[in-house]
This record gives sequence, C-alpha cells and structure tokens, in this order.
Amino acid sequence: MILAADVLDLLDATITNVAAPTITRDIGGGESLVQWLGASYALALGALLVTGGRLGDKYGRRRLFLLGLAGFVTASLACGLAGHPTLLVLARLAQGACAALVIPQGFGILAATWPRERLGQAFSLFGPVMGLSAVGGPILAGFLIDADLAGLGWRPLFLINLVLGGAALPAAYRLLPRDPGSPGTVVDAPGSALLSAALLALLGGLIDGSAHGWTARPLTLLLLGLALAAAFCHRQRTAAHPLIQPSLLRNRGFTSGLVLGIVVFATTAGLLYVLSLFLQHGLHRSPTGTALALVPLTAGIVVASLACHGLIHTHGRRLVLAGLLVILAGCAHLGLLVAHSGTDTGAWALVPPLFVIGLGMGTGFGTIYDVTIGDIAPEEAGSASGSLNAVQQLANAVGAAAVTTVYFRTTGGEVRALTVSLTVVAIATLLCLPLARLLPRKAPEQHGH
Repeated sequence: MILAADVLDLLDATITNVAAPTITRDIGGGESLVQWLGASYALALGALLVTGGRLGDKYGRRRLFLLGLAGFVTASLACGLAGHPTLLVLARLAQGACAALVIPQGFGILAATWPRERLGQAFSLFGPVMGLSAVGGPILAGFLIDADLAGLGWRPLFLINLVLGGAALPAAYRLLPRDPGSPGTVVDAPGSALLSAALLALLGGLIDGSAHGWTARPLTLLLLGLALAAAFCHRQRTAAHPLIQPSLLRNRGFTSGLVLGIVVFATTAGLLYVLSLFLQHGLHRSPTGTALALVPLTAGIVVASLACHGLIHTHGRRLVLAGLLVILAGCAHLGLLVAHSGTDTGAWALVPPLFVIGLGMGTGFGTIYDVTIGDIAPEEAGSASGSLNAVQQLANAVGAAAVTTVYFRTTGGEVRALTVSLTVVAIATLLCLPLARLLPRKAPEQHGH
C-alpha cells in the first residue's frame, strides 16, 4: 500500500509534463496554466511535507495515510472534471496537499512494523519501482491522451486515480497497523501557513507577470510573497519547534547542499517541462511521441542512480561534481544539435544528448542530499531529511515556473526558445560547481536509499 501510494504520487507529478499542451488547448489558460499545472502540485507537496510528517506523529500515521489517500482520490476526481483553468489549479493544489499527508507516513509505518533486519529488503523495492514509474508515467499519459477514451481527452489521466486509489484505500484500511500517535507532538502550523502563502504569492507573481506583463498586480504579489517569506524566516528563528532546525543552517556543508539542491532541482525540473513543450510545439510530436522521445533521459536517470548507489560512501561530493559536469555536457550537445538541425531534428538524433543529460541528473539526484547530511549530528538527521525532501519539491515548483517563463518570453521561435532555456540551465549549473566543493566529502555510512 505504501509503495502504491508513492507510485500514485510520482505518476501525478510527471504526467503534466506531457499533458500540459493538450489540456490548455481544451480548457484554455494558455502559458499560465502550463506553468501552474506542475508548479501547483509540487508547491503544495513541498510546503506541507514536513507538517504532514508531524501530523502523522501526532495523530497516528495510519489515520493520516487514509485521510490523505481519500483526499487525493477526491482531488483527482476534481481534476478530471475541471472545466476551467482556475478549478484545475485549485484541484492540483489539493492533490499536492493530500500527497503531503500520505508520503511522510510510509517510511514511518515501515520502520515501526518491519523487523529491522528486513528494512533494507523493503526499501530496496522502492528504487526499481519508482524508476519504472518515472519512465512509465509520461508514456501512460501520452497513450491515454492519444487514445481519447470515451472522447474524454486528457481527463482519464486524473480519473484513473479513482481506480488505483479506490483499490488501495480499502486495502490500506484493512492492512495498515493502527497506531495511537503522540498527542504531545508539536506542529508548527503558523510556520507552515506562512511558508505556503509566501510561495503561493511569489509563484503567482512570477507566472502572472511573465504571462500578462509586469503590471501592479504581479508586482504586488511578489512584494507580498517577500514579506511573508521574511515573516516565515522570523518564525523559524523564534518558534520552539521550527520546521527547519536553526542549527542546520549554521552548518556550512548542509547550507551549501541545500542551496545547490535548490538550483539543480529547479533547473532540471524546468528543463523537463521545456523539452516537452519543444517536442510538441517545435517538432510537432504527439503526446505519445513526446513521452517516448523523453525515455532516454529517464533511462539515464535510472541507470546513473543505480550505478551510483554503491559509490556514495566512497566518492561522495565527487559524484555530485561529476553529475553537474555531465549535465553541462548534455545541455551543450543538445543545444548544438537543435541550433544546427532546428525543427528538422530527428528522434534518433535526440537520444544521445537526452541520455547524457539523464545520466547527469541521476548522478546528482541520488547523491546531493545524501552527501549534504554527511557531517550533521545524529539528532538532526530527521529534521534534515524532511527539510531537504520538502525543499526538493519546492525547487521543482519554482523551476517549472521560472524556466518555462524563459522559454515563453524568448522571441524568435521554438528553436531559439529552447537554446536560450538550455543556456540558462547551463549557467545555473556552472554556478553550482563551487558549491559542490563545500559539501561534506562523503555521505554518512548509515545512510543510503
């Protein structure tokens, strides 16, 4: 049940990469909706992930798992029935919020119920299954859109969760162990609310300004977001139980990894979006053709993640540095290819650069945060892990909005839009190279995924 919930989360996080152009053609929303579709889900998930874990500790993990899964299925129904862009974005926000209740409970339930000596066996299933889901999610999205089941177009992408989640919910009710929770656990609700509101205002201002011009409304949203972000930072310094322990931010290795992770995850999330847009708008691929064209990139992520798993403890930050350099090489190759061939770029010509970019992403994805916690105190490990996972989701939201803004605002056609976007990703990656040398040398021996 826990694995099934994680698969649902990953599928819904990736399907809009392929589906966004089709959805906007059907219900409108234009560039703004393209940016909000992925960003809204990741924003809600990231902003509430730590709070969701604390709520599970307080009220019981089984209760929060069931509540979150039921809410996720309901929000998926709302997505599938949405007839207006605003309703769809609100439903995506609800999906992400419910996922933030489900995801943190899984590992806690496993740790509490499985014998310690078998935990490694249980966790070992997640890597391959998540890898297959990452590959299969966009392909499934493309197939369902092109199949146009019952004339519903893109809507089965979300309505299928009623079948998957509907099967998982009664099974989870029967199988998951009851736990009373710990009523004394403190949840920083004001901090979580400030963080969510700040990010919502900042993203709203960024997307509105990029789509409709920098009038008073987006500028006001940005200023409001900055003010709320400042209030959140003040809350973290003064709260008795902050979302992020202040001692973590005084650790140079941790803060370097935090900043590096934000930049890397943001730029790569945005890059995945613009690649899908270029394939559909520039090369006129169908949704299925787009998903299949991106398989080499996803395969590179899976291959590199598996290959690097056993090297984290021996090579540490050198793997992170290698991943950044490989991403740079892949972006350079792809940029030169597209600049030369333009909209005549063939499917097979895209395979090598996309695979190389995937190798770089997989090398970095699997190691940045493992290495980041290499020299923190054991009592800080839980807070550090939860904070980093939340920040990764928030970076995905910001990146999906920021890089697609560059793509949409670049004039001169789809080819130039992609090359400029690749240049921005490359520059951001270059700026991360010095940060990689500030990371701890190795990941902790007891840690690993």
